[in-house]
Amino acid sequence: MYRYEEQLKAYFAEHYQELVDLMCTICLIPAPSHKEEKRAAYIKEWLDNIGAKNVTIDKALNVICPINCEGSDEMVAVMAHSDTVFPDLEPMPLRIEDGKVFSPGIGDDTANVAIMLMVIKFMLENDLKPKGGMLFVADSGEEGLGNLKGCRQIMEDYEGRIREVIALDGSYRGMTTGAVGSMRYKVEVLTEGGHSYGNFGNRNAIHLLASMITTLYAMKVPTGGRTTYNVGTIEGGNSVNSIAQNASMLYEFRSDCKEDLEIMDKFFQSVVEGYRNMGITVNVELLGLRPCTGNVDPAKQQDLIDRTAEVMKYYTGLETIRTGSASTDCNIPLSVGVPAVCFGGYVGHKGHTRQEFVELDSLKIGPIVVGTVLTNYCE
Repeated sequence: MYRYEEQLKAYFAEHYQELVDLMCTICLIPAPSHKEEKRAAYIKEWLDNIGAKNVTIDKALNVICPINCEGSDEMVAVMAHSDTVFPDLEPMPLRIEDGKVFSPGIGDDTANVAIMLMVIKFMLENDLKPKGGMLFVADSGEEGLGNLKGCRQIMEDYEGRIREVIALDGSYRGMTTGAVGSMRYKVEVLTEGGHSYGNFGNRNAIHLLASMITTLYAMKVPTGGRTTYNVGTIEGGNSVNSIAQNASMLYEFRSDCKEDLEIMDKFFQSVVEGYRNMGITVNVELLGLRPCTGNVDPAKQQDLIDRTAEVMKYYTGLETIRTGSASTDCNIPLSVGVPAVCFGGYVGHKGHTRQEFVELDSLKIGPIVVGTVLTNYCE
């Protein structure tokens, strides 16, 4: 039995509906990456109202709530990202039926934000003091082209003061223990274009971009880790009877191996240069760069993994916890040698779709898992 197990079980049984209501309230506040202002303001006000001290919103739109952190260089940072993958600036539909809460972004990552806030409330009400301090952060810009903005800001502002990072994202049935790095580019091809009949023979930007995509897809990926690539969007041209003057695409490649990521980028740059050498104007903009795992002390990382997995197995009854690499807020601390893991406090499905849902019964277990992992740091 863990030290605060019975207290956590009683607390989250008593405050179950409060957690559900908080999750739904936060989910109805639009928060696309880079536009988290309203959600951040709500979270700060909520924390102020429960008596949290020194709560701030930084320039990256992170909401920061320190507990026992003053003067400490041994803090544990706990992050749950406030942004959603959806661009909507108006509240999205939310409904509860058949034991599920349906709404875009309800699980990723609103459920975990709400769980983190309720754990903070539990710690404050019980006057728990994390050894070395705990820096709670509802961080911004985790999704897509948010490019891990919030986590980057935290690791920069608290450089050398954070000993471990726990990112709350996903469920309590698996854990992210490594970083999948990525590079994301916007590629634009420009030509003279013209009328489809009168200027037939002029170069067509769409044709050239399609040819470039075919070349990129001919790449045999390196085998040092798991490496992927993808063209996510293409656009361009003006009309059916115009030779396209411009065409663009969003292209990314990912790998859990730093060396393989470098090989992919070298190939991409060579393809771009090849087309430029044919007299074609190609503009390239780096939109996102997520690093792979760097020089993390293996023993310290494994210790964090083992401690977290032990709690997850204890409450879920699972004999093993799935582990692996992914692209999460852990990328930044892992890239600079700070041990980090990512897991969550709910079970849900259809993340990153408008049919996303959270299983309500999972909120009777998940918060206790999260709460136990975090209160294990308390004196």
